[in-house]
Amino acid sequence: MIDPSARVHATADLEDGVTVGSGTSIWHRAQVRTGARIGRDCVIGRDVFIDEGVSLGDRVKIQNGALVYHGVIVADGVFIGPGAILTNDRHPRAITSTGDLARAADWTVSPIHLAEGSSIGAGAIVVAGCDVGRFAMVGAGAIVTHDVPAHALVAGNPARVLGWVCACGQRLHDSTGHPAPATRERYAIDPELTCPVCGRHYAFVGDDGTLQEQRGPAITQGATA
Repeated sequence: MIDPSARVHATADLEDGVTVGSGTSIWHRAQVRTGARIGRDCVIGRDVFIDEGVSLGDRVKIQNGALVYHGVIVADGVFIGPGAILTNDRHPRAITSTGDLARAADWTVSPIHLAEGSSIGAGAIVVAGCDVGRFAMVGAGAIVTHDVPAHALVAGNPARVLGWVCACGQRLHDSTGHPAPATRERYAIDPELTCPVCGRHYAFVGDDGTLQEQRGPAITQGATA
């Protein structure tokens, strides 16, 4: 079902069984396959491919030429940059061991989940089976081969954690006023991180080093969340 308020360009190809929410725009030559669900107020750019059964939340932006394959689940507020690729098969083959053309029953989907507010940079590739955490940021051209923690900034091939980012997208600073390094161990004694732009405060809490936003004033050293 396509909501009457959605804007779908005449050159876009939407197969039967596609759901498009209110206020969403789908631009030139985008292809959306059967069973895909696109939420409200999304922007689907030119030449985007959205495979069958893909689920997109609300307010998702997918830039020109991005490829989103079967098995991908995208939460609300996610950004997928131009030319980014989200794959679904960790052991791809065109043929079976007997030389026959591989069919759907001959391979296993390894899903990808992009959590709320996360961003995938231009030309980045997320390998099948890797999840990207809430408000994490994947740098342009990165190759993601492992799960990305919430609020992590990752880049490179293979992608590695360089630091931490705010919900607004800016690099978080530690208590010294410098960009917060990736090493989690140091935050056991000095857990506070701050956004120099919007002023949000975060802290690492729990044994797993989860980064959480602090709703009140900045915590002091040694305090608990």
